[in-house]
Amino acid sequence: MRKKNNIITVAIDSPAAAGAGTQAKLISEHYNLFYLDTGKIYRYIGRLKLKNEKIFSHKLVQRKISKMKLSYLKDKKLLSNEVALSAAHVAKDKKIRDIVHNFQKKYAYRPPKKYKGSVLDGRDIITVQVKDAMFKFYITASLKIRAKRRFDEYKKLNKKITYNNVLKSLRFRDKSDKQRKYGPLKKTKDSILINTTKLSKKACFKKIKSIMDKKLNY
Repeated sequence: MRKKNNIITVAIDSPAAAGAGTQAKLISEHYNLFYLDTGKIYRYIGRLKLKNEKIFSHKLVQRKISKMKLSYLKDKKLLSNEVALSAAHVAKDKKIRDIVHNFQKKYAYRPPKKYKGSVLDGRDIITVQVKDAMFKFYITASLKIRAKRRFDEYKKLNKKITYNNVLKSLRFRDKSDKQRKYGPLKKTKDSILINTTKLSKKACFKKIKSIMDKKLNY
């Protein structure tokens, strides 16, 4: 993959509902970086599997991903618990991961011209996707706090689901993400730990911004 010169690259790994997506968006807006929510790509494929169970294949995924518009990742239907579990399942598939990997690398290293760089968040961004990122953050929070946040999201979308079901789902996701064979979620020695359990969105971004500004000489 040919890379753009002199761009800012930010890689974020985190368990589900830790606040990484929110921080990635804030980072992208403040530093004018292209933001790619990699988890949404797997959710898109997860939903594709649910809708096309009988004809689901690697060829279908490759075809759909090659033609996929980024606007598709904003579909609220991707936020359902059923899609999340399907996404966790397809993410274990090495061939699917390779397809997604190529898609993500394209935007990580060659973002649209109007941007100064890119920010990607997911489960294996630091360990696999953007190993040489300028900034590497591992964002996490306690399981109960993450479940509460995700439950509140579902309530706003009028989703009929209990807090306990969300908690159970996240516990399963954590186990699946950390124990999968390819690209398991783990903190690297060179990534900066950001625990959002007791931090507000504003306080968390302030902490990240301080780290980035120091290196960028802002």
